[in-house]
Amino acid sequence: MGYEARGFASAEELIEADDLDRYSCVITDVQMPGMSGIELTKFIAVNHATVPVIVVTARSEAMLENAAIASGAVCFLRKPIDTEVLIENLTRALGI
Repeated sequence: MGYEARGFASAEELIEADDLDRYSCVITDVQMPGMSGIELTKFIAVNHATVPVIVVTARSEAMLENAAIASGAVCFLRKPIDTEVLIENLTRALGI
């Protein structure tokens, strides 16, 4: 799609980089070392409200989607993720 991507080892590493506002979108997993993806989404919603967040997971708990959306995620995807579904949701998150 022509986008540049950057990976981080953890939510804390992303936050410590202190350049969140330069990103057009954050895609995070629910389960990560340290801060969870849902906690990261809450942090972004409070501190960087213009950055949309897409949350993904392989976990099956029904309450995770509600928690992700309530934390500020623009969408929630379960793994394995169909490429077309990811593109569709990324396009929507970016407002294209």
